[in-house]
Order: sequence, then structure tokens, then C-alpha cells
Amino acid sequence: MIGTLVNVGTVVAGSVLGVIFRHRLPRRVVTVVFQGIGLFTIGLGVSMFLESQWILVVVLSLLFGGITGGALKLEEKMGGLSERLKHRFRFKDERFTEGLITSFLLFCMGSLTILGAIEEGIGNGPELLITKSVLDGFSSMALAAAMGIGVLFSVIPLLIYQGGITLLSMWLGNFFAQSVVNELTATGGVLLIGLGLNILNVAKIKVTDLLPSLLFVVLFAWMKYAAIFPFALF
Repeated sequence: MIGTLVNVGTVVAGSVLGVIFRHRLPRRVVTVVFQGIGLFTIGLGVSMFLESQWILVVVLSLLFGGITGGALKLEEKMGGLSERLKHRFRFKDERFTEGLITSFLLFCMGSLTILGAIEEGIGNGPELLITKSVLDGFSSMALAAAMGIGVLFSVIPLLIYQGGITLLSMWLGNFFAQSVVNELTATGGVLLIGLGLNILNVAKIKVTDLLPSLLFVVLFAWMKYAAIFPFALF
């Protein structure tokens, strides 16, 4: 968990600095930064999606994930939880919810998150997550400058999600074959493309409702992997 804890620390530091600079930057500069984040997010998502070797697995995962997330109203519940946090701490930032959800997705959908958490979980050290921590520190600074204090609170789901993968891989390390990780990364890439379109106000995609896709893709990719390599898991 060392890598995840360092990651949380850099995001907190970057967010605080971003909030401080936010009120000192002209509005037009913040807007340009925001647009740059949107374009970067789409580019990152496309590069991640290209890692897929089994596109049908990604499609089925998005389909089942979207049905599940829509039925559970995850977008609505996540927004409600974020608003309660906002009122609990008496923040007046209009973009609190958007900042929290956007940063969480950006920090947690990348391949470094998945690979780094698995690497640390199976005992190969936290080096990948520490590298990611540096990148996330600068990203959180830019995000907080554009979206405000909500970015800081993204460390809560970051800790749960990334730390959870690390703990899970400590018990089920061999479960995460490289091909399974590739499809998980590709599905996360699709979610980032949707997030980027939201940031740029090109569309309003309920990305949070698609989050269960990340569970379905692990299941479907593992089933596909086991069917091709039936003895590789033993």
C-alpha cells in the first residue's frame, strides 16, 4: 500500500496548490487549462483502448456495465454523495461534484493504476505507483486550478479503488494475466474518452453509470483467457 499512500499524498499536495493558484489566475487561463485537460483525457483514452486484443470483451463489458450502472443509478448516487460532502464541509464551489468525479476517473482509469497496484500487490515494489504519483501530483494541480476543491476529495475513492486492487492482487496475483489487464485498461480508456467529451462539453455521457464495466471486463476477459489457455491459471 506504500505506492497508493504516496499517490494520495501527492494528489493532496497538488490539489491544495491548485486551489491556491486558482484564485490568482485569469478566467481565460483556467478555461484553456480545462480544455487542455479534456483533450489530454481523450488522447489518453484512445491510446489505452488500442491495447485491446479482444474488442468484443470490451463491448460486452460496456453493455452489461451500462445496464447495471443505469439500474443502480450510480451517477445520481455519486452526485448525491458528493453534494452531501460539499454541504457537510460548507464548500461553495459550484464545480465540486464535477471536480471530484472527473479527477477520480482520470487518476484511476489509467494503465499505471492497474499495473502499478498489481505489481505492488504481487511483491514487485511500488515503483510504478510512485511514478504515477508524480504525474498525478501535477495533474491534480491543473485540475484543482480549473475545478476547485472537489479534486482534493477524489483521494477517498482513489484510496479505496487503487488500494483495493493492491490488496486483491496480494491474494489473487495469478488471476490478473497480462491479457486481462489489457482489456481492463482498454475499457478504462473508453470511459476516459467519455469523460474527455464531458469536460469539453461536447456531450453529456453518464460515465459513472458505466463503472461496473470494469468488473464485467475482468470476468469476461478471464473467461476468454481461460478458454484459450485452460491450464495457464494452475
